[in-house]
Parts: sequence; C-alpha cells; structure tokens
Amino acid sequence: MRSISLAVAESSRLDSYDRITADELALRGSVERVELFGVVGSTMDEAHALAAEGAVAGTVVLADSQKAGRGRSGKRWTSPPRGVWMTLIERPSDASAIDVLSLRIGLAAARALDAFTSEPVRVKWPNDLFVDDAKVAGVLIEARWHGERLDWVAIGLGVNMAPPPDQARAAALETGASRVDVLCALLPELRAAAAKTGMLSVEEMDEFAARDLARGRECVEPVRGRVVGIAATGELLVELADSVARVRSGSLTLQKSD
Repeated sequence: MRSISLAVAESSRLDSYDRITADELALRGSVERVELFGVVGSTMDEAHALAAEGAVAGTVVLADSQKAGRGRSGKRWTSPPRGVWMTLIERPSDASAIDVLSLRIGLAAARALDAFTSEPVRVKWPNDLFVDDAKVAGVLIEARWHGERLDWVAIGLGVNMAPPPDQARAAALETGASRVDVLCALLPELRAAAAKTGMLSVEEMDEFAARDLARGRECVEPVRGRVVGIAATGELLVELADSVARVRSGSLTLQKSD
C-alpha cells in the first residue's frame, strides 16, 4: 500500500472543476460521488484507497492533471492540465464479466466521445480509442479481490482534450469541447457498461467490428499475422498461416505502412 499512500500524500484538492462543484458534477453525471483533485500521482491509486475505505459503487475520482498516470503494463500516460483524467469505482456482481470489461468500457467511451470528434471514434484491442489513426483516449481496468470474491474494480479513463506536448502522434477532441460536457456524456455510459453481465453480446460484437481499428490489418505483436477481430470472451483473433490464434493478454502492435 506504500505507493497509494505516497500518491495520496502528493495530491491537492479542488473545490470545483471548471467552476462546477463536485456535488453538481455527481448530479449531472448520474454518479454517487465525485472527488476532485488538482494534481494527483494517479487517479487509480486515489480510487483504490477510497474503495478500500468503503467508497460506494459510482464514486468518481477526477483530477486536473496526474504526475504518474499509467496505462497497461505500467506504461506512462501523459496527463497534462486540462485533460479528462478520471477513475470510476464499481462493485460488479458478475466477476466473469471482468474478462471483457475493458472492451465494454472502450465501446461505451467511444459512443460518448463521438459527439466531440470529427469522425466516429475507433477502438483498438484491448483498451485504446483512436481518431484519425491517432490515440485520443485510453482505458485501464484494475480489479481487487477478497479471496475469490471480487471486491471492486477501478475503471480508469484518460481523454486528450488537446494533443499532449510530448507526443507527436496523438489525437484530441474537437477544439472548444467542454470537459464537463464530456464527463456528463461519459459517466452514464461507463456505469451502464460496468453493470452488464456475461460475455459480449452479438450487438456488442457487431459494434466492435464496426469501430475496430485493427480488423484486416497486419500485426507484429502479440503474434505476427492478420487481425480478424475479437471473440465474445475478449480474446484477440489473429489469422496465422494455418490457424487462428486467440490471444488473451499483451499489447497489439500493428505493422507500419510503407
């Protein structure tokens, strides 16, 4: 727990977010509670600390910037001021749905962000959102268990309101988009996605296929082949020379065009 303690110690509280109070944000975003910070180490760490103290499902940690935002496999996520950096705490009833939660959350976020982009948001297995072939947002799911019982999940989402200064290849929402409007569009969609049970439905599979950035393209990681889609259980499907590989973990790296 030392990393969480350090992150909390470095955090600074906010009274409002773009002149909107935490209570008003919770009401407008249809969530139970919003905790506002100016700067945090990571909203994920703050959320885990709150959840361990008993924070209810529907609690949101929201920060203006992060010093140590992270993505999958501990990769650093640049989080400058004025982006949307948040973590939602949920306590799902169906632990098996965790296997596809990142994909469900990605679809939900893409649906909400369509209103703030010049073209439909695309998804890249397992947790990235793209506009114009450049990353605009990322999802991170971390679960905590009590023995064999799922206790809570922390659903992290970072959205670029403007291109990060240290990333040459990054997308952002359209100029003039309001962070509060973005949040109020996102939060109900994210909560609904987190409440779903079971594996991906036919409708979700169809929606993923329509938004899939990688489908039909060659990849070099996690295996070398041609991406043909995803399975209802969340695996990436990659066509090899004589079979189709089902990949459950790792990152997807597409082959660069000449």
